[in-house]
Amino acid sequence: MDFTLYLRFVAALALVLGLIGAIAWLARRYGFGQGGGMRRRGAAERRLAIVETLVVDNRRRLLLIQRDGVQHLVMTGAGPDLVIESGITAAKRPPEELS
Repeated sequence: MDFTLYLRFVAALALVLGLIGAIAWLARRYGFGQGGGMRRRGAAERRLAIVETLVVDNRRRLLLIQRDGVQHLVMTGAGPDLVIESGITAAKRPPEELS
């Protein structure tokens, strides 16, 4: 086999991997696959967010979910999901420092 054949193979592989990376970056940048379709909402317009998660054990997880400024504590896994506390007012958090 010729050295140029190996060189062409490596170049084609690099091109294909580069195209896959570019498509993945574009998909993440424009929000494809996030359930919102083609329309993106800014951070100020979002109504639903997972504020914090805590792993309890192998199956169970606590989620602090915020909707319209009200937080709900939910336990998921190991059977049906359970709302532990609802209607928690959102606490003001100090700005996080950059490290």
